[in-house]
Amino acid sequence: MSLVAGVDSSTQSCKIVIRDAETGRLVRQGRASHPDGTSVDPAAWWSALGTAIADAGGLSDVAAISVAGQQHGMVVLDAAGRVIRDALLWNDTRSAQAALDLIDEVGADAYAERVGVVPVASFTATKLRWLRDAEPENAARVAAVALPHDWLTWRLRGFGPEGESPLGPDLEQLRTDPSDASGTAYWSARSGQYDFELFTRALGRSARVAGASAAATAGASTPAGEVILPAIVAPGEAAGTGIDARLLTGAVADSPGGITSGVIVAGGAGDNAAAGLGLGAQSGDVVVSIGTSGTVFAVTDAAPNDPTGTVAGFAAASGEYLPLVCTLNAARILDAIAGLLGVDHTGLGTLALEAEPAARGLVLQPYFEGERTPNLPDATATLFGMTLDSTARPNLARAAIEGLLCGLADGLDAAREQGVDAQRILVIGGAAQNVAVQAIAAQVFDVPVVIPTPGEYVADGGAVQAAWALTGTRPDWALEISAAPAPNHHPEIRAGYAARAVR
Repeated sequence: MSLVAGVDSSTQSCKIVIRDAETGRLVRQGRASHPDGTSVDPAAWWSALGTAIADAGGLSDVAAISVAGQQHGMVVLDAAGRVIRDALLWNDTRSAQAALDLIDEVGADAYAERVGVVPVASFTATKLRWLRDAEPENAARVAAVALPHDWLTWRLRGFGPEGESPLGPDLEQLRTDPSDASGTAYWSARSGQYDFELFTRALGRSARVAGASAAATAGASTPAGEVILPAIVAPGEAAGTGIDARLLTGAVADSPGGITSGVIVAGGAGDNAAAGLGLGAQSGDVVVSIGTSGTVFAVTDAAPNDPTGTVAGFAAASGEYLPLVCTLNAARILDAIAGLLGVDHTGLGTLALEAEPAARGLVLQPYFEGERTPNLPDATATLFGMTLDSTARPNLARAAIEGLLCGLADGLDAAREQGVDAQRILVIGGAAQNVAVQAIAAQVFDVPVVIPTPGEYVADGGAVQAAWALTGTRPDWALEISAAPAPNHHPEIRAGYAARAVR
C-alpha cells in the first residue's frame, strides 16, 4: 500500500491528511493553528506544517506529498532567499487603491482578456503595486515573488534562506501550478503564460520565469536585476523531491518520522482548485464553500471572460478552467450574529428555523469586513427592514444565514452568465453542517443542494494531486454525501435581499 499526503495551508490553520493512494482511504491526519491577521510571517506556516506533520504521526511511510494553500498571498524574497516582509494575505485590503490604479492604467476589459481577471485588493498584483508605492525600499530588494504554497513547496524540497536550509536560496527552483498562478493577475489560464508587462506595471520591475535564463545561477539575482517568478508545474506532475526532515529547520525538522529524502513533492494548488479536485467536481457541479471567505466555483472546459471582475477566470487543478466568485464575508457572519445573540452556531440555527422564509422582511447585508463581490472594500454591514414585527431574535438569526447564502447565490448567477451549467450544488465548509444552513440553502438556491460528508477537501485535493504525481494517473476516489435536503425554493428570500442590498 502506497500512502500520499495532502496539505491545506489555509488562512487559519495547517491541516494534513494521509491517504491510501489507490482507494483514498483516510489513514491519519493532523493540524496546527496559524496566527491571526492579514499580514503574516511565512515562518509561522513552516512551523505549523511541522507541527501538523507531527500531529499526523509523521511522514516516514509517505511516498508523495502536495501542498495546497490560500491563494493570492504575496511572499517576496531577497537574493539570499530571505522573506523581505510579512506576507500580505488575500484578505488584506490595504491594496484596494492599487487595484483601482491598475484598472485605470490598463482597463478592466484588457485585464479580463489578457489574464482572465480584473484586479481587486485580494490579488497578488495589487499587493505588489502597494509594495512599490508604500515600501519602495522593500520593493527594490525583491529578487523573487512566490505564493504561500509555492514557498512551502520550495522549503519542503530543501531550499530556503542561507544558513537555514540544506540546499540554500536557489530561487531558480521556485515552482507553482496553474491554479494558484491564475490568481496573481499576471498569469493567464487561457494562454498558460505570464504576462510580464502586467507584472512590471504592478511592481515596477521586470521579471522572468525561474530557470529560464541559462546565465542565472543560485542567488545571482540582484536588487537591480530581473525578478524571478516560479516555473509552472502541469497538473499531475512533480515539482521535485523532498529532503530528509533532519536536514531541515524548525518544527518540520523536529517532527518525528518527518518527510524523508526522495519523497515526491507535487506541484501543489490553490485552495479552491484543490477542493474541486478533492471533491471530484465535474461538469454540472457547482461548489459553494463557506469558510473564512465564501466561494462559488465550477470546473469547465471554457475559460470565462468577465470584464466586471465578478467571475475570476482561474485555472483548475485538473487542467480545465475554474470560474470562481469569492466573497470576503462567509462563516464570520454567523460568528458575529451568534455572538450578538449569545448562542453558538447550533443555537443560531435553531433560532433561524423558528422564523419564516425572508425573516418578515429583515435583511442583513453582511459586509462586515468590506466586500470583494461586489467590490466594496470599505463597506460595512447593514440591517434593513427593522420593524416592531420583524425585530426578533429568530428573524435576525435567519437574516444572517439568508444574507450569507444570498451573496453566494448572486455569485452563482454571475457564474451562469459566464456559461457555467449548474445541475447540483455541493455545499462544503464547517457551516455546511448546520442544519439550518442546509435547509435554507435548499430554499435560496434553485437547483438541488447536497452536503458532502465533512472532510478536509482542500487537503484531500492535495492528496489526489500527490497520488497523481506518484502513479501518473489521476485517482477517482468516491465522494460520500451526508445530507441532501429536499428542494424547497423560496424566491421571496432573494427578492427581499435584492431589494435592500447595496451593489
